[in-house]
Amino acid sequence: MQNVKVWDLFIRLFHASIAILFLANFLVTEDGGTPHRYLGYILLGLLALRFIWGFIGSYHARFTNFTPSKESVKEHLRRILFQEKDIHLGHNPLGALMVFNLLGSLSLICLTGILAETDMFWGMKWLEEIHEFLANYAMISVAFHLLGVAWETKRSKINIVKAMLTGKKSLPSTKEPNGTTIQT
Repeated sequence: MQNVKVWDLFIRLFHASIAILFLANFLVTEDGGTPHRYLGYILLGLLALRFIWGFIGSYHARFTNFTPSKESVKEHLRRILFQEKDIHLGHNPLGALMVFNLLGSLSLICLTGILAETDMFWGMKWLEEIHEFLANYAMISVAFHLLGVAWETKRSKINIVKAMLTGKKSLPSTKEPNGTTIQT
């Protein structure tokens, strides 16, 4: 096995912070309360930093370096179906789609939460319902994200949780049996 640096410190801290903030707002704080709003503002600030980092950050953090194509998604699904290993240094195509899904969902949650506090939309039930729907959608996405991490860890034999904590992925050495494709 060889250790390869993949996730920079900002990405690792962002990931942990977003998880804590979202779960705290979803499970602990009272909807519309002051702590709920402040955690939402912090979440929005972190999302803004992540969007900036997606253009200027380290190689695997840049959106251009992990945006999947339709072909890469189909190929990844084919490899899963036929039980062929394909190891990605960064996100695999399905993982990349989940990143965009979660970043978009969390951004819309923040937007609807902020709009609900403005004079123009104050007390609009439909906006509160959209905000709540998006929060539930994001929670379901988090569950699928965790299932995907567990599945890919088992399938690839790479501890993805450890990689997110340390920033390094332990990849098979070049002496591994043929048939494994490693992609950057």
